[in-house]
Amino acid sequence: MIQRAALKMIFLAFMVGLVACNAPPVPLDDIVVEKTFTPERCERAVQTGDFVRYHYNGMFPDGKKFDSSYDRGTTYNVFVGRGQLIAGMDKALLGMCVNQRSLVKIPPQLAYGKNGYGDIIPPDSILHFDVLLLDIWNSDDKVQIQTYHKPETCGRTVQVSDYVRYHYNGTLLDGTLFDSSHTRMRTYDTYVGIGWLIAGMDQGLLGMCVGEKRIITMPPSLGYGEHGDGSDIPAQASLVFDVVLLDLHNPKDEIAVEVQFLPESCSRKSKEGDFMRYHYNGTLLDGTFFDSSYSRNRTYDTYIGKGYVIAGMDQGLLGVCVGERRKITIPPHLAYGEEGTGTKIPGSAVLVFDVHIIDFHNPSDTVQITSEKPEHCNYTTKRGDFIKYHYNASLLDGTYIDSSHKYGKTYDVVLGAGQVIPGMEEGLLEMCVGEKRVLVVPPHLGYGERGVDGEVPGSAVLVFNIELFGVEEGLPEGYMFVWNDDVSPDLFKEMDRNKDSQVDATEFSDYILYQVSEGKGRLAPGFDPHRIIENMYNNQDRNKDGKITEDEFKLKADEAAAAHDEL
Repeated sequence: MIQRAALKMIFLAFMVGLVACNAPPVPLDDIVVEKTFTPERCERAVQTGDFVRYHYNGMFPDGKKFDSSYDRGTTYNVFVGRGQLIAGMDKALLGMCVNQRSLVKIPPQLAYGKNGYGDIIPPDSILHFDVLLLDIWNSDDKVQIQTYHKPETCGRTVQVSDYVRYHYNGTLLDGTLFDSSHTRMRTYDTYVGIGWLIAGMDQGLLGMCVGEKRIITMPPSLGYGEHGDGSDIPAQASLVFDVVLLDLHNPKDEIAVEVQFLPESCSRKSKEGDFMRYHYNGTLLDGTFFDSSYSRNRTYDTYIGKGYVIAGMDQGLLGVCVGERRKITIPPHLAYGEEGTGTKIPGSAVLVFDVHIIDFHNPSDTVQITSEKPEHCNYTTKRGDFIKYHYNASLLDGTYIDSSHKYGKTYDVVLGAGQVIPGMEEGLLEMCVGEKRVLVVPPHLGYGERGVDGEVPGSAVLVFNIELFGVEEGLPEGYMFVWNDDVSPDLFKEMDRNKDSQVDATEFSDYILYQVSEGKGRLAPGFDPHRIIENMYNNQDRNKDGKITEDEFKLKADEAAAAHDEL
C-alpha cells in the first residue's frame, strides 16, 4: 500500500505483525472488487487526486487478518492516485462512494510483489481488503450549499456582520453525528462573517432567509483541518451541517413597522405621554409564539414613550391611529437584549408584534364634543335642569356598550347632581332640545382605571351619541323649592291648620304640595317630591322634636348660612 522506495519506513497502513501465510493457489491478473454494500445515494465518487478517509480490515485469502485500521482506532487518510498507496488500492478506491463497502482482492504484482513486506506480507501474496469509505474531498473543494426549504417570503437575507440564531445537526460525511444544537435545546447564536465561526459556516450562512433550511457541506480546510477538534471531529474530516435559520438582525438595526390596516378617518395620532389600550400577538422572527393579549381576553394598557414598555414598542406605538393594525419588528437591543426573559424569549431574539390599537388618550384630554344643532333654540341646558335624552354608548373602536333605546324610554337626569359620569355631565351642558352630539370621553372623566366589571374595560375612552328630547328648568343652585309668587306674610299660620301653634309633618307636606299644584311654588325637578319635602321639614325642625314652632320657622333668605332645602 506504499511506494516500494519507502519499504524501509514504518509501514503506515499495516502496523500489526502477524505470522505469514502461504500464497493462494490461483493467481490474479488484476484487482477484483466485490461491492458488499452500496448506499442508496451516491452524490460523489472517488476520482484521482481526491483525499479519502476509510476503514479497512486487511486479510489473506484464508481469512487471516494481517492489519486493521479499526484496531488502531483511526481511519486511513490519503490522497488517491498520487502513489501513496499500493497500486491495487489506488485503483480499487476509484469510483467508490461514501458509505460504500467493498471486498477488494489485489494480486501480488499490484501489491508487494515478489519481495513482500518484512515479516508481515510474504512474497507473491494476494491481499484482501474489506474497505468502508467514510469521506471524500478535494483540494479544490469549496463550500457546497443545498437549500431544501425556503419560505415563501424573504424580506432579508444574512449578510456579513449580521447576528444570527440557528439550529443545526453536525455530521461527518458518512452521517456520523458529532454535534447538535437540538440536543442542547438552545440555538447557536453568533455573528456571521467576522471570524467567530469556522470558515465554511461563515460562508454557508450568507444569503439565508429566516425559516430557510440548508445542507452546508465543507472540506476540512474550511472546517477543523488537519487536526480535527480533538474529540468528535477527526483530522481531515469533511463536515455536513443541516441548518435552519431562526433569527437574523444587525446591531445597527432599528425597529421595522409595517402598517397592515389604516382606518379611513384618523382625527388624532398617538404621541409621547398618551395612555394606550391595544391587543397584540407576540412571536419570534421564525413565527414561534410567545405571548398574546387575546389569550388573556384583555388589552395591554400602558403609557407610551415613557419607558413603561420595551424601547422598540415605545417607538412602534407612536404615530398610530385608533383601529390601526401594525406589525412591529424589534431587534434584541431594543427588546430583551442578550439575556431574553429567561423563559419564552431567548437571548438576542428579534421580536415581532402584531398590534391592534383599541384606543388611547392623554391625561390632559377633555371631553370632545361634536354638535349638530337644530335651526331654533330658545333655551340651553344648565346645571340643575332636569333633562330627557337618548344615547348610544360604545368604546372608541366601535364596540357596543349600552343604549337607552333598548329600554324603550329616554334617560332622565338632573344636571349637576352626580347622576352621570363627569364627562357626560359636561357634554350635556348648553344643549338645545333636538340637538345631537357625539361625545368622546377620556377615562378620567368616565369610568377610570377600573371601568365597569363586564361592561366597560378599565382606562377605556368612551363615545356617546346623544340626542336631547326635553328640558325642565331647574332651580337656582342650593334650592329644592322656590316660590313663584310673593311669599305670604302669614305662611306659618297658613300651614298650622289645627291652630295648635305648631306644624307637624303632614301639615307641612300638604301645604307645600298644594302650593305646587296651584302653581304658586315649584319643587326641584327630577327628584322625589316627598323626599324633598321631608328634607325641608327636617331642616325647619331645629330641635328635632318632630314639630316646627313659629320660632323655629324661617325662610332661606333669612339664613345666609343655610345651604339646602329651606323655604
